[in-house]
Amino acid sequence: MVDSIWIKRFFTSSPTKLNMNINIIEEKNGQGMNMKEFDVLHMGRSCIDLYSNDIGTPFESITSFNAYVGGSPTNMCVGGRRLGLKSTLLTAVGEDPVGDFVLNYLKNEKVETRYISRKPGKRTSCVILGIEPPDRFPLVYYRENCADNELDIDDVLAAPMTAAKVFEFAGTNLSNDPSRSATIFAADLAKQNGATVILDLDFRPDQWKDPRYFGATLRSVLFNVDIILGTEDEINALMLHDISKMHVAHSQVSDARVSGDTQKSIAKILSMGPSIVVEKIGKKGCRIHRIGERPIEVSGYPVEVQNILGAGDAFGAGFLYGYINGWNLYKAARLGNACGAIVVTRHACSFSMPTMEEVMAFVNQKGGLD
Repeated sequence: MVDSIWIKRFFTSSPTKLNMNINIIEEKNGQGMNMKEFDVLHMGRSCIDLYSNDIGTPFESITSFNAYVGGSPTNMCVGGRRLGLKSTLLTAVGEDPVGDFVLNYLKNEKVETRYISRKPGKRTSCVILGIEPPDRFPLVYYRENCADNELDIDDVLAAPMTAAKVFEFAGTNLSNDPSRSATIFAADLAKQNGATVILDLDFRPDQWKDPRYFGATLRSVLFNVDIILGTEDEINALMLHDISKMHVAHSQVSDARVSGDTQKSIAKILSMGPSIVVEKIGKKGCRIHRIGERPIEVSGYPVEVQNILGAGDAFGAGFLYGYINGWNLYKAARLGNACGAIVVTRHACSFSMPTMEEVMAFVNQKGGLD
């Protein structure tokens, strides 16, 4: 699959760079990519998710939680694996029972775990969530002394950076060193080896000393990114300068509101390296943006919401499946929308990711993918 924007860039390059880029086109067009061992290498956070069993109950009155495995790249990896992708994960857990819990779950999901390191003296992180649909999902992160923040360049070099068709990472990876530097190194290495590099913006304002650091840091890596996945708020956060334009309601740090000129932000992003920006717009679906083209509107699937957490990761898994299998961007995004719609009707994130059989049964009842 080769988009017109690729061709435009390659023929404005120098002769030396043109030859290199033509090789990348050929690989992205099927020959080299088909020979890769893995479809996707995901890099980033992993954790234990404790989700309230008392749906609709205020956080202070919760009586019990269910335990799952979470973390944006981890959720996306499990989602892709359930759809049929050959997925692997670069993350880290502590030498603790929670790390054992995460690894056991991933092995049962048939996710390749060879590249998950144990970090002595560090803890596997935790997320605790209250569920008050349709719009209150108070969330608390416990990421102090966190193992996946300790991912380093040696972890990257031990991972199959040359063996994956797609390298996907999350914005939160860049909130702390050594994970920040390791992720920048990994994106550069993946790009050099012909992988498509995908950035899930994953804006979590409480993970940054100042929310404006999020954009300042991520903008520095955009020249190595091919595709961006993000909500309207996350896209605006990528260009945030005025802190008054952001607010977080009732501890819902996974759904911070950031005002701004989203279309102007997208145009700026596309001028900085990425060829595609996928703007997620909740129940309305998503928009696909490319330089010089009208946005592609991709409708969603109406459902009754139980829990919005994990919907974006499910979208990413479905979109990646379609992209890697050579589908056009509209159809890939429709599959992503379907996966997200299914997950919001369920309790968990990774545990709720649908199989391909479940997705197709769902879309066939709602008019299909086209």
